[in-house]
Amino acid sequence: MLEHQKIVLRGVKENTKLFKKELEKSLQWLTLKEVNQLYNWLLNNFSDSHHNVIEEVFHKECDMVM
Repeated sequence: MLEHQKIVLRGVKENTKLFKKELEKSLQWLTLKEVNQLYNWLLNNFSDSHHNVIEEVFHKECDMVM
């Protein structure tokens, strides 16, 4: 599932709204290990263009878990 979500996120990288929506969906479907891998992959690949979205979605998810 992680590899599938990477493909989806690459496909919507030009649209910030869709990128955020797909990222939020990804966190619902992935295991904790996969979420950590996805976070690192996102920072390596999209930090320049979507850093704020990545941090917002991951911090929101962390707040929901606590």
